[in-house]
Amino acid sequence: MTVESRDGQSTLRSGFAAFSTRIAGRPLRPYQLEAANAILASIEGGMGETFVVMMARQMGKNELSAQLEAWLLDQASETGGTIVKAAPTFRPQLHTSLARLSGVLRHPHYDGKVKRAHGYRLAVGNAEAIFLSASPTAHVAGATASLLLEIDEGQDVDLDKYTRDFRPMAAAANATTVIYGTAWTPDTVVERQRETNEARTAIDGRQRNFIYDWTVGAAHNPAYGRFVASEIERLGAGHPLIRTQYLLQALDGHTCLFPPEYRLLLRGSHARVTDPAGPNDEVTYIAGIDVGGGVEVPTDVPQVGDTDPNKHRDSTVVTIAEVSDTSDGGHPIARIVETYWWTGLPLHEQCDRLIHLMRETWRCRRVVVDASGLGTDLASRLSRAIGPTVVEPYVFTVATKSRLTYHLLAHVSSGRMHMWAETGTYPSPEAREFWSQVTSVRPVLRAGNQLGYSAPKARGHDDFVTSLALVSWASRNVPPNPAQALLRTDQPSHRHIKRPLVTGREGRF
Repeated sequence: MTVESRDGQSTLRSGFAAFSTRIAGRPLRPYQLEAANAILASIEGGMGETFVVMMARQMGKNELSAQLEAWLLDQASETGGTIVKAAPTFRPQLHTSLARLSGVLRHPHYDGKVKRAHGYRLAVGNAEAIFLSASPTAHVAGATASLLLEIDEGQDVDLDKYTRDFRPMAAAANATTVIYGTAWTPDTVVERQRETNEARTAIDGRQRNFIYDWTVGAAHNPAYGRFVASEIERLGAGHPLIRTQYLLQALDGHTCLFPPEYRLLLRGSHARVTDPAGPNDEVTYIAGIDVGGGVEVPTDVPQVGDTDPNKHRDSTVVTIAEVSDTSDGGHPIARIVETYWWTGLPLHEQCDRLIHLMRETWRCRRVVVDASGLGTDLASRLSRAIGPTVVEPYVFTVATKSRLTYHLLAHVSSGRMHMWAETGTYPSPEAREFWSQVTSVRPVLRAGNQLGYSAPKARGHDDFVTSLALVSWASRNVPPNPAQALLRTDQPSHRHIKRPLVTGREGRF
C-alpha cells in the first residue's frame, strides 16, 4: 500500500505522527512511533514482515494498535482494503479493541463515514477492520487481510490456531503482520516469533522486534515509574507478574516455583510450638488444611504410566501459623509454628481430630480448608462444628488455584511468612518434607497468565505447599481476638515449647 502526496513523496509514514496529534488527539510517545514507523514501512513497501511488539502493561500497546488501524482505514477509505485483528476472546478483548478504535475515529473528520456491521466489523469508506476471536473453538476461516494482520495478546493465542487459521489470511496480499503481547512461556506465539525475528535480524540487520520494558515507560512518565517500582518492592523482582508483565521475561516451567531468594525469606528464626500453652487472647492462630485420604491424582499435569498407588498416596497436611498484623497495611506476619501430617487416615478420624485441634487446642480464628473432592464433606463438617465465620471452604479450579498461587508468592516475597527453625541435630520429618516440596515444586503455566504448581513426577507430592498456600490465604481476613480488639500488638508470642523427638511419617496427634 503506497500513499503519495502531490509532490510524489510517501505520506503513509510522514502523515501518521500528525494524525496521532491532530485527529486522534493523543500524541504517541517516541517508542510507540518507532514501532509504528517500521510497521508502516513494511506495509508501504509490500514487504510482508512479521513484527513482535511487546510493551510492559499500561505503556500504550493498545493505543498504538488503535491509531494504526484508524490511520490505515483513513488512507485506504477510497481504494479499499481489510485489516484483520484477532485476540484470545471476543469479550472483553476484541470488544474493547473495537471501542478503542471507535474512540479514535470519533472526530468531525469522520462524520458519516464510519459504519459498523454484525458487531465485529467497522468500515471507513471502502476500507474495513474485521475483529475475530482466536478461541480454539472459533470458526474464522475465509477472511483476508490485505492491509494488516494483527494478533493481540499473542501470549494467550493457541499456536496451532494462529498457524492454521490466521497466518494464511496474510498470504494473498503478502500483508504485514503484527503480534502484540507480553511474556509468558517460551512456547507462545509471541516468543516463537520473537526467536524467528532475532534469527532473521542477525542475517539482514532489519529490526522486527520492538520490546519495551517498564523502564522505557518510566523514562517518559515518572508517575508510572514510581508505581511499577512500588510493585516490584511489594512483590519482589522474581514474582511471575513482575517478570512477565513489566520485565517482559518469559517463565520456564522447569524452574522451581520458589527461587532461592524466596526460600531464604521463608526461613524463620522462631521455634516450633507443640502446645499453645492454654487459652491466650493475645495470640492469634490460623490454619490451612489440604485434605487427603485416597490416591492423589494431580490436576495440573498429565500422568503417563507410573501407577504405583503408594507413590501417589495423598496426605492431609495441616499448617498452623501465628499471625500478627502490621501497621503498613501490607501482608500480615505469619509464622508457621506447627504442622500435622496424616497419611491414609480415614476421613471421619481426620474430622474428629481437626475439630479438636482447631477449636480446643489452637482456638484458630481463621481456618481455610480444601473443599474439593474428598475435602467437600470434611469442610462442611468443620464449618458446622467450628462456625462459618471461622472456616472458609476453598474449592480448587484452574482460576482459584492461580489466585492462590499468586497470593502465596506475594506473601513469601514480602518477607512476612516464615517457617520455624529446627533446633535439633536432625530435622523433623515435617520440616524435612516441607523443604523438600518447597525446593521441588514447579510452576504450571497456562494461557491467560493462569499460574499453578505441581510436583515433579519423580516426587509426586505438593500437599505441604498447598497447605502453606491455604494458611497464607487464611491470613488475609482474621477477626481480632477479644483482647486484641482493645489493645492491638504487632509482637508475636515467644512462649515456644520444644517439640519432643517424633519419628515416622504420620506426624503426631
